[in-house]
Parts: sequence; structure tokens; C-alpha cells
Amino acid sequence: MKALYKSGPHAGLELVDRPEPETGPHEVKIRVMTTGICGTDLHILAYDDAARSMINTPLIPGHEFYGEVVEVGGLAGHVKVGDRVSGEGHVVCGMCRNCRAGRRQMCINTVAVGVQRDGAFAEFVVIPESNVWVHRGDTVTPALGAVFDPFGNAVHTALSFPMVGEDVLITGAGPIGLMAIEVARHAGARRIVITDVSAPRLELARGLGVDLAVDVSAKRIGEAQRELGLVEGFDIGLEMSGHPTALPEMIDNMNHGGKIAMLGLPSQPIDINWGKVVTHMLTLKGIYGREMYETWYAMSAMLQSNDRLRGNIASIVTDLLPATAWEAGFEAARAGNGGKVVLDWTVF
Repeated sequence: MKALYKSGPHAGLELVDRPEPETGPHEVKIRVMTTGICGTDLHILAYDDAARSMINTPLIPGHEFYGEVVEVGGLAGHVKVGDRVSGEGHVVCGMCRNCRAGRRQMCINTVAVGVQRDGAFAEFVVIPESNVWVHRGDTVTPALGAVFDPFGNAVHTALSFPMVGEDVLITGAGPIGLMAIEVARHAGARRIVITDVSAPRLELARGLGVDLAVDVSAKRIGEAQRELGLVEGFDIGLEMSGHPTALPEMIDNMNHGGKIAMLGLPSQPIDINWGKVVTHMLTLKGIYGREMYETWYAMSAMLQSNDRLRGNIASIVTDLLPATAWEAGFEAARAGNGGKVVLDWTVF
């Protein structure tokens, strides 16, 4: 099969021929149709400090995908050949305290598809049957199915706290931040503000109907509050950027009792006003991945019941390229000026 392959502990990937993976008794083999490019994949390509700390080579990366089931193991009894599917990228042990208590997203022994085991930048990928998500009906296109993983991050983050009637601040207008606009609106938010420094991404946010898209290189969030007539600050914050200035400014603009969900991974230590966290009784909650599998049910339900949301989430895929153009795809993702980049593995 064709695959993007990291042959050793060095920068770069190669599109090469690799052996087709074998299917274990509890596993499912999927013919990959589309894959999304994630920030993790950019780290793996560069083989920077982040990549060195999490991967072992050789490796086929890629964990955001959509495809068709072509083989099921002898002990896999629920997924069927021909099913169109995406996959949960976190393979858990099933036996640690959190797994056995139904909190699988908190498994201490997680192995990640495309990070610690071969992934989906290939014509075929094998994952446990329990990690397969079957798409029912015809509402999910291959491009949309490829971004279920990051869409799940947006859903998990945005639904961490009740949204009905609340004023929401999203920091970071990357693909997940853009998706969070739609989730917050669906969940009943009153006003939604998003921040970034990329003019194209802020324009994408405006196209999605955000109440205000703020270029924080030129304007402060406090000014946005006054523009919208918010007297007491934001009720909910969704920190998607990981930028060192984002969380402190978010804290400065939260209402008393405000709640912050943090998905963005900081690239350096962040100093925040802990006194304000205490005296304003703020809640800070870390978010990692998706709730397994409550988030997946919520995603599918939203897409099936809300045509506008489904269309807007699909529109966040701004680049769909053949897998042979993977270098251009990675460059577009690295530039950070558009939405989601997806590779098509059905044409060579």
C-alpha cells in the first residue's frame, strides 16, 4: 500500500510502498478515503522536541480519517464490511481505574493511532473494533468524516459547561476554534466572540456568524466587551490556542463564577493571576481528546439534526488535496491561514 512513512528519528516523511497491515481478531481493517492534517502531524514531520517526546520510529502517522471497512477480525462482531467509518484515535487499556469506571478518555495507558502505533496516512489502517465509529445514513461526506476527531475536540470543549444564554469567548480561530463557534451556537450561547491574529481565519469566523471576531494584535478583548455591551464579562471561555497571552487575558475578562475549558496546549509556561481565579471563583478545566464515546454520539446527533451546523462544519475544510500532494497540504496546514486541510487517498 502507499503510505506516508517516517523511517527513522529525523525530520521529514516519504510517500512510499509499505506492507498492508494485518487484522487481529478484535480489529478492523479500513480502506482510508480521506485524512485530516493535525498539528500533531506537523510536529511529527518536523521531528521537533514535541515529536521526540511522544513517538517511536519507524511510524506511519495520521489519526484523523474516514474510510470503508474491508475486513473484520474473527472476534469483531459489530462492525461490518462496507461500513463507512471514522475512528477514535486513543486506544485504551480497558483495565486501569479510569477505564473500568467508564472514563476511558482518562486512561493512563493510552496508545495513540498515528503517534505510538501506525496510523491513517496510508491506503489502509487497522484499529480495534471498539475504536470504530460507524456513520449511519448519508449525512457525512468523506471530507466531513475526516474531521470527526477535531470536531470531537470542539464538542468536548464547548459542552464542558452549560451554554444556554451564556456569553462565550473563544481564543484561537484555528479549525477547532471555528468548529466551536457552531457547537456553542447549537448549544444555546447568547453572544460568541473569537480571537486570533490571522485575518483569513477571522474572516472564516465571520462567515460562520460569530458575533465578533477580534484581531488581538490590534484590539483588546475588553474593547470587544464594551462593543457588545457586556457589563460583567464573559460567562464561559474556550481556550483553543495555547498561546501564552491568551489565558491571562481571558481570565481578566471573565465574569465572577466564570468557567474556562482549556484545549490549547501551551508551548511555554504561562503566568496567570491566581488571586483573580480564587476571588472571582473561576473554574479552569483541562480538556484532552473526546469523551469516549459520549462526544461521538453528540457529534452525530448534531450533524443529523442541524443542517446549518453540518454545512458550516463541512465548510471549515478549505483544502482537499490528493495524497500525492501531501507536501502542499502540510505547508497549507503549517501556514495557519485557512481552515482544515484534508488529503484524499482514493486517487493516485
